[in-house]
Amino acid sequence: MDAPSRKIIHCDCDCFYAAVEMRDNPALRGHPLAVGGRPDQRGVVATCNYEARRFGVRSAMAMSQALQRCPDLIVLPPAMEKYRAASKQILAIYRDYTELVEPLSLDEAYLDVTRAPHFKGSATLIAQDIRARIAATVGITASAGIAPNKFLAKIASDWNKPDGMFVIRPPEVDAFVATLPVEKLFGVGKVTAAKLKKLGAHTCTDLRDWPMIALQQHFGKFGESLYRLCRGIDTRQVNATRERKSVSVEETYVHDIPDLDGCLQQLPDLLQSLVARVRRAGAERHVRGLFVKLRFANFRQTTVECVGTALDAPQFARLLETGYERGRRPVRLLGVGIRVKEGEEDLQQLGLFDPDARSDD
Repeated sequence: MDAPSRKIIHCDCDCFYAAVEMRDNPALRGHPLAVGGRPDQRGVVATCNYEARRFGVRSAMAMSQALQRCPDLIVLPPAMEKYRAASKQILAIYRDYTELVEPLSLDEAYLDVTRAPHFKGSATLIAQDIRARIAATVGITASAGIAPNKFLAKIASDWNKPDGMFVIRPPEVDAFVATLPVEKLFGVGKVTAAKLKKLGAHTCTDLRDWPMIALQQHFGKFGESLYRLCRGIDTRQVNATRERKSVSVEETYVHDIPDLDGCLQQLPDLLQSLVARVRRAGAERHVRGLFVKLRFANFRQTTVECVGTALDAPQFARLLETGYERGRRPVRLLGVGIRVKEGEEDLQQLGLFDPDARSDD
């Protein structure tokens, strides 16, 4: 298991976009509120406050569905400049305590405070102080989890939301993890969770009965991760220099694009937006691949990619044609992007502060 001296904090602001809006307009407080796209343009919920969540509204839900569940829902468009400004304030607070800060989104980050001198090295007191400073300086609340590794810290930050904190001390790890459902394990989505349950593994205790070789036979390389995580072991480091691996743009259309010709007509506008984003990211000289993403009217999604070193419009068109042939039906979403070379230090961290960034709360 991880060394007991390791101290990781996961900080996550509560309903970040909505919290900033309620801060700036207190009249919104106490009313169900969602920030996101317009319901008549296939918009989705970026985030919502807890009043909205009582009606079953959640992030990534279609805004039209959210309004069906909560007819009195107040819908606001994202105001990214405000959110970026608040995020920069929050990151500055984090970095007062440690240089080892790994941002995950505008409102969420891991901090390694193992060697932080503040409060005699108490990660719990550091997290309390961070939350108090965010409330006083930014005017919103944040929740925090403290644990010996990233996997557990992230689970802990969600344990007492909103405006709460939870600590998992090294001696408590084994018992805490044993009761967790398998869907709480890092990297386990709906498909893997369903497969695990079909095999009789509903909790981490169940999963511990499986030898590593058996998990590898069923889940490949991920089997080793499952073996470790169900025992509370996570050796991932807090990475303060996360590297961008792709740059992309995408568009969800109000009306489905009926055929391939219609998709090809949308390509020039998408590529123009992509070129602008690639330049902002300083990624022009680091292109190593191209890709196109399509989501069809039946919500099936496919991505086609190839090796490439430049934004080649004819190549994107060929990728689009290949992707369309996989579904051959109307298209609701198109995306284009590039893969970038790893290890390039001069790439800008565009993903954290671009207008497409979304809060995961």
